Amino acid sequence: MLIMNKEENTIYFVTGNNNKFDEGIEVFTKESVPYKLKQKDIETIEIQAKTLKDVALFKLNSVKNKIDGSFFIEDAGFFVDVPLGGFPGVYSSYVLKTIGNEGILKLIGDYESSRAHFSAIISLYYEPLDVITFFDGYISGRISSEIRGESGFGFDPIFIPDSIPEKTFAELSLHQKNQISHRGQVIKKLIKFLRKNHSVEK
Repeated sequence: MLIMNKEENTIYFVTGNNNKFDEGIEVFTKESVPYKLKQKDIETIEIQAKTLKDVALFKLNSVKNKIDGSFFIEDAGFFVDVPLGGFPGVYSSYVLKTIGNEGILKLIGDYESSRAHFSAIISLYYEPLDVITFFDGYISGRISSEIRGESGFGFDPIFIPDSIPEKTFAELSLHQKNQISHRGQVIKKLIKFLRKNHSVEK
């Protein structure tokens, strides 16, 4: 069985999604963090579950014996609350691959009254304390009537956040998006935990 040997003062972001990692490392570089962030592209086992937390925890446990050191899994979902009742939610990755942004737009009638949100959750294995802990992030908004913007990824081109109502996520710079996004929030919560517990362990 492959074991990834740990590097001192390093925490691993287990993901094959380079866009996710780019957003994570952007936050890390602008914050005072006692750990370096490195990407590990290891295949995880993903289940279809009712909550993002269940999915993230299962993914974490599926690679726990393959990594030596602290690491985390981040899982996110796109929820169209009105008019789709939260769809695609935990099925976001599959829906993006099958019908994409175009398919979602075809399901929306009144774009102005639409409501949507992104949720993210991190499941962290923190080796110094031998614990698994969770952090979450959330941002609300609505659906754009058209695909707009060249930045971001996934459903970013059709999501307009309430806090910047004139632009989609894909029309924001990486830094602008991280200031308000579900992923920016959850990474900052992770960093706060790392700062606090690193000082305790020292």
